[in-house]
Amino acid sequence: MPLIFLNGGAMRGGPLNHLLAGAPFAGEVTTAPQYRFYSIGDRFPGLHPVPDGGAPIAGELFEVSMDVLRKSLLPAEPPELELGVIELDDHRSVLAMLLRRPPVSYPQLIDITEFGSWSTYREGTR
Repeated sequence: MPLIFLNGGAMRGGPLNHLLAGAPFAGEVTTAPQYRFYSIGDRFPGLHPVPDGGAPIAGELFEVSMDVLRKSLLPAEPPELELGVIELDDHRSVLAMLLRRPPVSYPQLIDITEFGSWSTYREGTR
């Protein structure tokens, strides 16, 4: 089954984790340092690949079936995100949700790269 990197509400304990329909957890991981990380209206996070100035972003890996991806997870994703492939810090390539390309100037886009994870950002803004 394909591996998908999750870094928002579908992570363990998150409000959207049920969308994974019991997909096996495959570990906590970090991206390669080639991504910027954004909060979109404080509703959800988004990764954006960059040639320079990126940082490692923490998340979780899940083994997700194509059926779960097609029927449950992808239909629930917001229109600002699209499915892509990212590189982890161990050089594996996995699926992930990325900011839709070409990058659109979203009015509520906040660069949260320095926080390194969605949960750290959310804890720091409460």
